[in-house]
Amino acid sequence: MEQLLSQIQQYKQEMLATKATNKDELEAFRIKYLGTKGLVKTIMGEMKNVAPEKKKEAGQLLNEFKIFAEELYAGMSAAIDNTTTVQVQTIDSSLPGDPLPLGGRHPISMVHNKIISIFQRLGFSVAEGPEIEDDWHNFTALNLPENHPARDMQDTFYISQNPDWLLRTHTSSVQIREMEKGVLPLRIICPGRVYRNETISARAHCFFHQVEGLYIAENVSFADLKQTLYFFVQEMFGDKVKIRFRPSYFPFTEPSAEMDISCLICGGEGCSVCKRTGWVEILGCGMVHPNVLENCNIDSKKYTGFAFGMGIERITMLLYQVKDLRLFSENDLRFLKQFTSAI
Repeated sequence: MEQLLSQIQQYKQEMLATKATNKDELEAFRIKYLGTKGLVKTIMGEMKNVAPEKKKEAGQLLNEFKIFAEELYAGMSAAIDNTTTVQVQTIDSSLPGDPLPLGGRHPISMVHNKIISIFQRLGFSVAEGPEIEDDWHNFTALNLPENHPARDMQDTFYISQNPDWLLRTHTSSVQIREMEKGVLPLRIICPGRVYRNETISARAHCFFHQVEGLYIAENVSFADLKQTLYFFVQEMFGDKVKIRFRPSYFPFTEPSAEMDISCLICGGEGCSVCKRTGWVEILGCGMVHPNVLENCNIDSKKYTGFAFGMGIERITMLLYQVKDLRLFSENDLRFLKQFTSAI
C-alpha cells in the first residue's frame, strides 16, 4: 500500500512538471498518462496486488489519481484552445487575402460547350451513350455489315474479352440508340470521346472528341442540312468565313458531302495548314441512308433526315490557330494558361 501511494505521488509530481504548450505536446501527455497503455491504466492494474483489507482505501486513492490526471489534462487543453483563439482574433481581417491562381476550362471543353450552345438554339437536344459499344450500334446498324470495305476507313480498338465489343469509333452509335427508341421527330446532337487505332501525330490521335448531329422528321431535305450548318459556321467562326460543300462518301448517308471553310490562318491565301488550297475540311454530312432508318424500324418512305459529324479538336485548332493536336492532351500548363480568359 505504501509503495502504491509512493508511485502515485511520483506520477503527480511528473504530471505537474509537464508543460504542454501546443496540441502535439498535449497529445503526448494524453498518450503517456491517459492512453490505453498509459501510466494511469497501468497503476490501476496494481489493485490485484493490494491486500483485501486495503482494497477499499487503495481504490479511493486510484480514483482520485485518475480524476487528478483527467482534470490536469482538461486544464492544459483549455489553455491551449484559449491561446489559439487569441491568435486567430489577432489576425487583421482588413488586409488583402493571399492571391489564388486563376483556373479555367480546357480549350476542348470550351469549344464543346459553345458547339452545344449553338445547336441548342436551333432546337437540338443533347444525347449521350456508352464509350464501349457493340458491333451492331457502331457498325452494322449504320449500313456497314460484316466484311464491308468501309470498315477499313476506321482502325478500331476491340475488347479482347469479347470481339463483339469495341471502343466506339464515332458517336453515331448514340444516334442509333436514340432512333431505336422510336420517338419522332428526332433532333439531337451527340458529343463525346471516340477512339481509333491511329498513329499519334500533330494531326491525329488515338482518342479525340466528336459532336454528331441528327434530325429526322417528315420532309427533311438537304437544304435544311445546309442552312443548319451555315448557321453553325457563322456563329462559331463569324460571318466573313467562306463555306463550300464537296461530294463525298459515307456508308450511312446518301447523298454525302464534306464541308470546308476558308482557312482562318492564312485567310484563304494558302498555307501549310490548308495545304496551299485556302480551304480546310471541318465536317462530314449527308442525308440519312434509308437502310439506317429501316435498321432502326423507322419507315424510310415516310421519314427522312440529315446527319453530320465534326471533330472538336479540329474546330478548336482552327478557332485558336493551334497547329499541333497533341498539345490538347499533354496537360502542359504553359499551353493551357493561354485559355483562362478565352470564350
